Amino acid sequence: MNPNAQHFISLMSNSFKSRLFMLTKLPAAYFSGVKVKQLTSEKAIVIVPFKWFSQNPFRSTYFACLAMAAEMSTGLLAMMQIYKRNPAVSMLVVKLEANYFKKATGITYFTCEAGTDFKNIVDACIEDGEGRSYTAKSVGRNKDDEIVAEFFITWSFKAKK
Repeated sequence: MNPNAQHFISLMSNSFKSRLFMLTKLPAAYFSGVKVKQLTSEKAIVIVPFKWFSQNPFRSTYFACLAMAAEMSTGLLAMMQIYKRNPAVSMLVVKLEANYFKKATGITYFTCEAGTDFKNIVDACIEDGEGRSYTAKSVGRNKDDEIVAEFFITWSFKAKK
């Protein structure tokens, strides 16, 4: 694991620091109410509420706000592995696919459990200098634990020379 991963987890688990990060780096997510609920080396849970700023005309959460939360649940696990790495590793979303099953009319919890996969991909990039991609799954559920949507986000990684 990235030796700096625990520091990243503590930064992003701090409500004030994670909200400040979103305000400065991801303002759309900040204003939509996206929040980090839980972050471990294996799993990330990110929530997005249904509120005025995140709604669509059909009285549910706008798909783009759902996508932001899903992307963040995968991206946190990826960022944890590249945080302060030497050599530095770049990451970029190269593909996004989604399936919607139910209207999101309350808080939606997006969970990604691909921490080990991200660790292995980033370690391999650093080891041989080759670029790699990985598709992570994030599942969004409502308060009744019903699946609202699932997202498949493909990340590209490359160690910088």
